[in-house]
Amino acid sequence: MSFDTQHALQPYWDLAVAPVQADGLAAALELGILDVLTVPHTPAQLAQALSLHAPHTALLLELLWSMQVLERDGADAGAQASDQRYRCTAATVQYFCRDSLAFCGDAWLYRLHALRHFATQLNALVRDGGKAAPYRAANGSNWAAAAQQQIGQEQRAVTMRAALSVMQRIAPFAARATPMNLLDLGGGPGWVAIALAQAHAGVHGCVFDWPETVAVAAANIAHAQLSDRLETLGGDLDSDDIGGDYDLVWCSSVLHFVPDMAAALRKIHAALKPGGVFVCVQAEIAATAGEAARVLPYYLPMRMLGRAVTRQGELAQLLRDTGWQQVEQYGASDFPMAPVQVLIARA
Repeated sequence: MSFDTQHALQPYWDLAVAPVQADGLAAALELGILDVLTVPHTPAQLAQALSLHAPHTALLLELLWSMQVLERDGADAGAQASDQRYRCTAATVQYFCRDSLAFCGDAWLYRLHALRHFATQLNALVRDGGKAAPYRAANGSNWAAAAQQQIGQEQRAVTMRAALSVMQRIAPFAARATPMNLLDLGGGPGWVAIALAQAHAGVHGCVFDWPETVAVAAANIAHAQLSDRLETLGGDLDSDDIGGDYDLVWCSSVLHFVPDMAAALRKIHAALKPGGVFVCVQAEIAATAGEAARVLPYYLPMRMLGRAVTRQGELAQLLRDTGWQQVEQYGASDFPMAPVQVLIARA
């Protein structure tokens, strides 16, 4: 039987079944299944270890195998699901098992629940208008909790490496010897600033975010033994001083949250030395449907909360309009969630 020809309805059937796959992975994370399956188990062995229902465990493991979350180990491919031995794939061990330094399971669950929380409101929002109810209030304590958990996990697992890749394009940073005063603006748990300081002995600087959030960053900086080179500053970008005399400002997915993006860009410009470099990493909406589809589902909730998500090219033009020079832009897909635009500009 040939499966080469796909019905025109198949993409929509796939949409309907996607929640089953997402809930399968969520169940595996929440029940501790993946942590046990760092070594092979049959469904019966796993069920006994975790006090689960063995027949249903076998069915879930087969689903996870089909999703390439698990692999089958040393059993006849024609054997019954209950007789197979399953273990995590290498990628699952790296990102979804708690002993891994790159564990992102809590971050993934947060994204799942937050997006689902929004989706239940979509019908009413389109019919009646208004703003979406946020999954969690945007206050200092909730940002601190996010920095400790999901944002921290994503920064350690993904953003740190991606930021280092971006910084290789910045001549003073790539030289590795030039002293550099850094501002990690809206830096959350501070892992990007830590990564840049670890990679460049000349980096000194500051992580700016909500006061409750930078307390998390300060603890991470101390743990990394970088307190002599990195400090923290708590405040609100919209209304508080962010310091000055910086050689470099790093800003990742922060400008969505400011009420006046142009005013924020002027404030950042004033905080840099003449010729200083601003690196802004932010999702924008592409002009083609295929590329936009990789961004819009993640950012539709934010847009219905009244946050700004620019169209591709708009942020670069706003930088030019607010006095920035030599604006360079390119796309990157190695940051969390959706593809982003990387903008590099000089004061």
